[in-house]
Amino acid sequence: MTTPYAPRPTLDLEAVRAHFRNALRYRTPTAMWTALADIPVLLVELERVLELLTRARTEFANVLAAARATLAAVDESEADPLGYLRDEVAEHAPIVDRPDVDNRADNRRSGR
Repeated sequence: MTTPYAPRPTLDLEAVRAHFRNALRYRTPTAMWTALADIPVLLVELERVLELLTRARTEFANVLAAARATLAAVDESEADPLGYLRDEVAEHAPIVDRPDVDNRADNRRSGR
């Protein structure tokens, strides 16, 4: 992936591919066992990625629910309709905390 916010794999995918290609190409016991040894590592990585996906989908659902509650609050002329979104956004830390990345929304809006 090209985004800096994407989770990085915890294993060397190119090495796994090379082990698999070698097993298909040479079909020696060593090549086969080397490729088979990658399976437990791949399963752990798959489990980690599924956990990340579940967490991301849950967070998205929470933000979407807050957005819908905000729209309903606007329709009902509540005093502070953005409170729902503020509460949900307040639960999230910035994605990255790097000096070269400005995470403040007010600076992005004003073009600074």
